[in-house]
Amino acid sequence: MAGTSFMRVDDVAQELGVSKSYAYKIVKKLNDELKEKGYLTVSGRISKKYFMEKLCYGSEQAERKG
Repeated sequence: MAGTSFMRVDDVAQELGVSKSYAYKIVKKLNDELKEKGYLTVSGRISKKYFMEKLCYGSEQAERKG
């Protein structure tokens, strides 16, 4: 697998420009949402695709640019 499909807390903090402790809260919230939908989650990591969709970087944003 060339790339990874998950982001770690450090990646989230860097992407959003927030502290690591706040990034943990974001990852936990997103993972809780995924658990409610029936997905298996890994503590301290979040699906890159789900993260991008929740932060308005999903396919709709890309379509507007194109």
